Amino acid sequence: MSFELTYHRFSECSILIEWPSEIDEKVLDDVLLFKNHIESCSIKSIVQVNNAYNSILVIYNVAIDNVNDKILALKALYSERVIKNKKTSKCWKVPVCYDGEFGLDLNEISIQKNMSISDIITLHSDTIYTVFFIGFLPGFLYLGGLDKRLCFPRKKSPRLHIKKGAVAIGGEQTGIYPNASPGGWNIIGNSPLEFFNVNNDVPCFAKAGDKIQFVSVSRSRYNSILHEVIDGTYILESEVLDG
Repeated sequence: MSFELTYHRFSECSILIEWPSEIDEKVLDDVLLFKNHIESCSIKSIVQVNNAYNSILVIYNVAIDNVNDKILALKALYSERVIKNKKTSKCWKVPVCYDGEFGLDLNEISIQKNMSISDIITLHSDTIYTVFFIGFLPGFLYLGGLDKRLCFPRKKSPRLHIKKGAVAIGGEQTGIYPNASPGGWNIIGNSPLEFFNVNNDVPCFAKAGDKIQFVSVSRSRYNSILHEVIDGTYILESEVLDG
């Protein structure tokens, strides 16, 4: 499936390529397919290729003299991309404790949605989410697929401090704060995992195109997992998905 893409200079050394403005897995598949193809070509002048929900930013090592030539070259690469370049993805089983201590906004969501807290937890943990991209903070997974019944607007006044591992809902998205930070999403739980560690060969275990399923755990199990993570003995459960 091909899309009508738009190409334009983003900065002196980069070009932004955009797909239709929507959060859609077909768009994501094409974004990642094109990104992987560009990277597999090992073009020396391209130093980085970053993706978001519906765009790719191609960064060059020098200023772009003739942007039209670069755009024509990128269009040619887009027409050459093939499905076999699609990388293997995984579904990661991420433990989350939804206890009141962690679910700071569960009660408000429950009242506004006229839904029990247990139903909110069930809906949130029964869904399999897609990692669209990683951004905002290193290791912050932007996840698509939130059940429409759980969509909830971001806070008008963001919190100045959100606990590391906080699982949250912001509009039509859900995600996990990989480190303590300010934030305006609604906090419903916490995961004891390490989502970004610069000392690891792969700092973030998940990548765009992977799946995430949240697994509800008790407070005691949360504590035991946290100790295993700190000791380096915790093994995160995952399964390989067909490409």
